[in-house]
Amino acid sequence: MEKKKIGLVPKLIIAIVLGVLIGQLNFIPEFLLRIPITYSKIFSSILSFIIPLMIIGFVIVGIADLTEGAGKLLGITTAIAYGSTLLAGIIAYFVASTIFPSFISSDLVEKLTETGAELTPLFSIPLDPLLDVTGAIVFAFMFGISISWLKGQGKGETMYNLFSEFGIIITKILNTLIIPGLPLYIFGNFLNLSFSGSVFPVLSIFWKVFLIIIILHILYIVGQFVIAGVIGKKNPVTLIKNQIPAYITAIGTQSSAATIPVNLESAKKNKVSKQIRDFTIPLCATIHLSGSIITVTSIVTAVLLMNGMPHGFGLMAGFVAMLGVAMVAAPGAPGGAIMSALPFVTLVGIDPTGTMGQLLITLYLTQDSFGTAANISGDNAIAVIVDSYYKKFILKGKKEPEEVVATDQLQVEM
Repeated sequence: MEKKKIGLVPKLIIAIVLGVLIGQLNFIPEFLLRIPITYSKIFSSILSFIIPLMIIGFVIVGIADLTEGAGKLLGITTAIAYGSTLLAGIIAYFVASTIFPSFISSDLVEKLTETGAELTPLFSIPLDPLLDVTGAIVFAFMFGISISWLKGQGKGETMYNLFSEFGIIITKILNTLIIPGLPLYIFGNFLNLSFSGSVFPVLSIFWKVFLIIIILHILYIVGQFVIAGVIGKKNPVTLIKNQIPAYITAIGTQSSAATIPVNLESAKKNKVSKQIRDFTIPLCATIHLSGSIITVTSIVTAVLLMNGMPHGFGLMAGFVAMLGVAMVAAPGAPGGAIMSALPFVTLVGIDPTGTMGQLLITLYLTQDSFGTAANISGDNAIAVIVDSYYKKFILKGKKEPEEVVATDQLQVEM
């Protein structure tokens, strides 16, 4: 009798539940609790190291495969991603500035500081990426377009094969190291949050703020898939249903990069061309941050309100526009967006190193997973839109390149 395997999604749910429960058990020695925290820290370092390599491995070949209209697709994808991020931030500001004043009071800051310290890893491994994310994106753009041009001249086969096989190696690493390690990584994250008690006090104090943020995330996701469904002539309900596994994965990992393999499978179910999904999903994981900007804009507005500081649209519009660019350089690991945004909160009068800056970090990290889930969900909506443009205006009725089914493809059990 064949033994039935537990799928990825059930494993993620089990990891979350166990992390929260075990973090509440006071009789377990702290030394033992720090073991999974150490694993999570090392896993996070490996993840940060591999993020630029994932961009190079997937995006270069994805662009090179677009032998026609590669430059146009890059421009369109980037414009849609940035436009979506800006729109999300502006909507979040108007909602926050309209609703938050009705329930925010200054005594919330004092209550928030009552949480305990987090568990620290037994040790850590310093592992710096070979390239930063921005450098990897620029490298991928330049080489992808250049190889695409060479292919149009009947050349570039050697370089194309090099990066194609490099992509296969990255996929193998994802299948054998990253995906199997996700549940334990998630377990460590939730164990730490539960042990420190940071999640429950924050949610009990700021539950209205968080509820509004999460509702905004969901409404924005639905809106994106409705638009994508109309443009791509696909059922938005089906698109949303196919997104659920990746959404749950993002909630657990708090990382767009770690969710890329699962998100690629969701794009495949949406019948997005392989060339387009291999190009847009890794790219948008770093440049499309609609969920993160909704969160950052909302909590910045909340903190400004709590401290009686100016929060007019003119002030916040410049901050949102700059934030949309700044967060592109955010690492695909938990908390990357808020850490990249901190240097720019001075634009609205917040000291990133002071109490308000620490409050922003705490508020963001508490619900980072939901913002990440909104980010990667929007990536698939963009993939459907770009795929529709690709088929209609670039292929123009031509037959799509056949998708090769090989052992090196991503294998994600749902």
